[in-house]
Amino acid sequence: MDQLHKRFTVEQIKVLFQGYCQGLMTSDEIEKMLNIGKTHFFALLKDYRQDPQAFSIAYQRKTPAKLSVNAEAEIKKELLREKELVEDRELPISSYNYTALRDRLKKKGIRVSTTTITKRAIALDCYKPHRKGKPHDREVLTAAIGALIQHDASLHRWSPLSQEKWTLITSIDDYSRMLLFADFFSEETSWSHIQAAQKLMQSFGLPLRYYVDNLRVFRFVQGRDSVWRKHILETDDIATQWRQMMALLGVDVTYALSPQAKGKVERPYRWLQDRIVRTCALENISQIDEAWAVLKDELERYNNHQVHSTTGEIPRIRFEKARKAGNSLFRPFSLPKPYTSPKDVFCLRTTRVVNGYRRISVSNHEIKVPKVPLREDVELHLVPDTLKEAMEIRLWWNKIMVHSVSYPLKEFRLHF
Repeated sequence: MDQLHKRFTVEQIKVLFQGYCQGLMTSDEIEKMLNIGKTHFFALLKDYRQDPQAFSIAYQRKTPAKLSVNAEAEIKKELLREKELVEDRELPISSYNYTALRDRLKKKGIRVSTTTITKRAIALDCYKPHRKGKPHDREVLTAAIGALIQHDASLHRWSPLSQEKWTLITSIDDYSRMLLFADFFSEETSWSHIQAAQKLMQSFGLPLRYYVDNLRVFRFVQGRDSVWRKHILETDDIATQWRQMMALLGVDVTYALSPQAKGKVERPYRWLQDRIVRTCALENISQIDEAWAVLKDELERYNNHQVHSTTGEIPRIRFEKARKAGNSLFRPFSLPKPYTSPKDVFCLRTTRVVNGYRRISVSNHEIKVPKVPLREDVELHLVPDTLKEAMEIRLWWNKIMVHSVSYPLKEFRLHF
């Protein structure tokens, strides 16, 4: 369809708008005559009412027809840098990301479309055709925020300049597709996943259900019996540290039966991996605290600016709309009785028996236990503090905290 200024004169449009303002014609009639939509109609009407004499429908280009020499040079520079990353076999990057390149140019004040970048990429041999992926289910299965939190971790060399791998732990709300938690950890442990859950729950509330894989942190899975070994404990006969915490808070846990079932959280991982690795390589980032700033920028983009391909909405806007409408299954966070401190909920648990000297032993430390009968079981709540490099041990017996003591964290060789 030709543009409006090629099909009608300015005077013809003025006559139609004059008829509308006098009540002689309706907006629907004019829209059909001009073959335009309601939004376009009212935008033109606004211009007409502001100044009928100066009203014009002449086409005006909003962007320059030709890129400047400086812009062309920057595009070429970024494309060649991108090519070096793609061709580096040590990096987990196998394709070009022109959207990320466009965003980097935008930070430099150069606004250009991905189509233009793609054309320049083909001319510079910085292009790879996209492989057709297998179809997958992108359906939103939940009807409210907080109904299902997809939780996962990815151990990866997030910066090609770092000699160490870091673990990225994320939690995504299924309904809104908003990333409610994302952070780097030096290693993946039960404690790191407990910390992730604590921050999410204290920020948003208690969700109805978590969706995780069969990693040993989340679930005790026993293999099959053999002629050499007869297993006594079956799957789920042992509650992991993470599962004990969830049970205490009344949050259900569902386990994915296959890697494909975790697709909704795996796709954001691939998106974050592609962006973060690229940025760390291009900005010479090698430390985990520096990479956190990169992660923060990508979370801001994903949650607050990027329209999700499945929902058709920006994740945070969809989340806030559901929250304001009361379409939420998040419960207010509260401590279960008899606990009065989050330390006794978000902690590592173990038990010891009080010996004849009214003491217990933990990692070669003898701890005196007052007011507890001999041979009684005492529940220990261990709370590591990596910043203070301390391990707080809180002793509970008969639903009462009877003692608390702290030791240097380095003296504990327990791997949680």
